Amino acid sequence: MSRLTIHTVESAPEAARERVAAAQQANGFLPNLIGVLANAPTALETYQTVGAINGRTSLSPTEREVIQITAATLNDCGFCVAGHTKLSLQKIRMPSELVDALRNVDALDDPKLDALARFTVAVIERKGQVSDDELTAFRAAGYNDQQALEVVLGVSLATLCNYANSLAQTPINPELQEFANTNLTVFA
Repeated sequence: MSRLTIHTVESAPEAARERVAAAQQANGFLPNLIGVLANAPTALETYQTVGAINGRTSLSPTEREVIQITAATLNDCGFCVAGHTKLSLQKIRMPSELVDALRNVDALDDPKLDALARFTVAVIERKGQVSDDELTAFRAAGYNDQQALEVVLGVSLATLCNYANSLAQTPINPELQEFANTNLTVFA
């Protein structure tokens, strides 16, 4: 059970209602994260706005999901791991082996994606204070300074969602349960 109210379209504060309705229509169900964020309409707006901005970065959809799954795993957010696993497998069509490796924070077979995942881990664990060697390795894999900052952007988006879910103890929607990672703390 969530420690914060999980709003529906009908119960959401007026300032969040349109955004909640749009999320429900876009997903075919209302993700509990959206219902939780509706408690603070500006938090919901931030999530949706930054999410749209993140979608316009120079990183590919697969690269953006590498960041999101890595962050959700490191931040122990079972809800976001499930949601991004579903998105990665069904919409982006990432190989299941890649998604499984990300969920376990294992080395990736693709050297460039592995460098991205390792850099994401370093950004999170070192709170942005990555070493010169870590930044050099990221660049050597084919990434640039713009993309280093886009990793920070992706981590910031993930942090909002991951921390909101941890605070609320957001239950995973039935529509996402099959994508849940049983190795993570999942709030029931």
